[in-house]
Amino acid sequence: MKKTALINAELSYLVASLGHFDEITIGDAGLPIPSQTQRIDLALTHGIPTFIDTVSVLLGEMQITGVILASEFEQINPVLHRALLKLIAQEQRQGKEISVSYIAHEEFKTRTRNSKAVVRTGECTPYANVIFQAGVVF
Repeated sequence: MKKTALINAELSYLVASLGHFDEITIGDAGLPIPSQTQRIDLALTHGIPTFIDTVSVLLGEMQITGVILASEFEQINPVLHRALLKLIAQEQRQGKEISVSYIAHEEFKTRTRNSKAVVRTGECTPYANVIFQAGVVF
C-alpha cells in the first residue's frame, strides 16, 4: 500500500502520468465537464470531499508550476479563494516558482477541455475550481 496520503488509484495514476505543463482541473460539484475529458468523480454528497481537502492532498503528490483561476472566484468566494492561495503559498515556500493567473469563468470552463482530467469534488460553493499546470521536480 502507498505510504503517501493519496490512495485514490485514478488520481495517483493521473499524477504519475503528467508531463511538464500538462493541466488538470479540480472542480466543484457543478462544474460542467466536457464529454471528451476524463472525469474523476470523487463527489459523495454535498461538501464531501471538500475542494480544499482535495487540493491539499493532490498538492502533496503533484509539483505545480502554474495555477489558473476564474477571475470571479476572489470576489464571489473570498474565504475559499484565500484558503487556496494559502496552500499555493506553502508550495512556493518549497523553492519552486508558481504563477497564478486569472481568466473569465466562461473562458475557464472552455479551458478545462485542455485538461488531462477534471476531478469533481463534493464542494457546493461557487467558483471553487482550479486548473493546475504540472511542473517538474528537478
